[in-house]
Amino acid sequence: MFWICNSQIQKPIPISEQTSNYTLVDSTNKIVNDIKSVQDSTIFKAVFDNEHAASLDKKWLEDLYSNTLFDSIYESVTELTFENVDYPELPTDTLKARLKELDARTPFNVEYNPALESVIKSYLKNRRETLQRLITLSAYYFPMFERELDNHNIPLEIKYLAVVESALKPRAKSRVGATGLWQFMYSTGKLYGLDVSSYVDERSDPIKSTEAASKYLSKLYEIFGDWDLALAAYNSGPGNVTKAIRRSGGYQNYWNIRHNLPRETAGYLPAFLANMYIFEYAEQHGFKKLKPEFAYIETDTIRVRQMITLDQVSEVTDVDIEELQFLNPSYKLDIIPYVKGEDYTLRLPRDVIGNFVSNEDAIYAYAKAEFDKREKPLPQFFEAKDKTTYVVRSGDYLGRLSRKFGVRVSQIKQWNGLRSNELKIGQRLTIYPSNYVAPTTTATSSTTVANTSLKSHISSDMITYIVKSGDSLWSISQKFPGVSVQNIKEWNDISGSKLKPGMKLKISKG
Repeated sequence: MFWICNSQIQKPIPISEQTSNYTLVDSTNKIVNDIKSVQDSTIFKAVFDNEHAASLDKKWLEDLYSNTLFDSIYESVTELTFENVDYPELPTDTLKARLKELDARTPFNVEYNPALESVIKSYLKNRRETLQRLITLSAYYFPMFERELDNHNIPLEIKYLAVVESALKPRAKSRVGATGLWQFMYSTGKLYGLDVSSYVDERSDPIKSTEAASKYLSKLYEIFGDWDLALAAYNSGPGNVTKAIRRSGGYQNYWNIRHNLPRETAGYLPAFLANMYIFEYAEQHGFKKLKPEFAYIETDTIRVRQMITLDQVSEVTDVDIEELQFLNPSYKLDIIPYVKGEDYTLRLPRDVIGNFVSNEDAIYAYAKAEFDKREKPLPQFFEAKDKTTYVVRSGDYLGRLSRKFGVRVSQIKQWNGLRSNELKIGQRLTIYPSNYVAPTTTATSSTTVANTSLKSHISSDMITYIVKSGDSLWSISQKFPGVSVQNIKEWNDISGSKLKPGMKLKISKG
């Protein structure tokens, strides 16, 4: 996370100059009481800050790191117990030898310790199926990660951080809104040039988000001069790392300050190192290097010249919508907008690129004709800065917040991915303005979008729609405000895009 440090480094006050009266104030600066103190030079001594930690604070404060990078470590990381794990398939001596090899060829401190051994053996024993899927999926993502990391002179092993952050899911979204492979918060993403709007979330773009993460990690390494500490700062914020350095007495080794870090960060580096070890020695542990369903080198991009939907692209290229969604995860509504001054691209398998380019004019004409036939206006383009982040307080409940902000309970649940009505104190909720509704007039152009309010989000009131001849998921979604193709698929447990006349679909009325 990015954190802003409000404290200032102050020089110690000599005992002879200290006053004997102290005043307590509350958060509103109201005087609570006065405390008379008795000076005792045997108790009070000049207090000096740790110079190294203070210099680190100064560096990151100078770079204005006042935004937060969400601590996206998974629950399995925050609940690491580091207990002994019975896994005879990996003898301790073998693990020590392999960790020594990793330590020699990476810039990380990969030294053996019982805590790291516990995490590695726990993952190998309890998460084999998950690890195999991640190893297979990594064959698609790691080549693009490595290119961006190399461009910024970042150790290529940092690619394993995305495994810990998001399990290699580009649309992964935390309960507090951190999004993408590298789990950027909205403000941090904007700080590093990631576009976030009603149509596009570049935090989910594998290449652009990796470039942003590389820049941030490069700055953290410049500050701390140690990759272990840079990763700890990426997770919990530079301020928490410098506080841990102070509390440890000035130690600068992660393992020496780990007990002074937040709980989730104490497990963060062990989880990263455990994944790095398992991926590096995957074959020795019986994992297979399978060819992924998609290979990065077998895809290419086209810059769009007109608004088009992934469903329309699927129709004209015969590429499954699921494949297009996988290759283009940054388009939230499966719509690629056309906005003057922006370069939005469509990633396609290489074997269809030629056909698309050769028939581009006809494809765009088809897309425009489809838009012109729509029965409701398209969602309007707006910047996500219009939203508010609300921190849940004692006594809050969804009904109360819906009245406070003038929105529906179902909307709050939809915006925040809530499955129940329960709230926790300190929980962060995203709230959009009360006028966050679909426009009542038809959009002026199918190829341009304006910075106005987005369509209203769906409610929990469902109706039944009977599929007609010629219907597609896209055409049905256009009949209902606030409904996307993905919504329909989720509500009806549909994995593909094929529909049959007479099929009954559940649709939210919004």
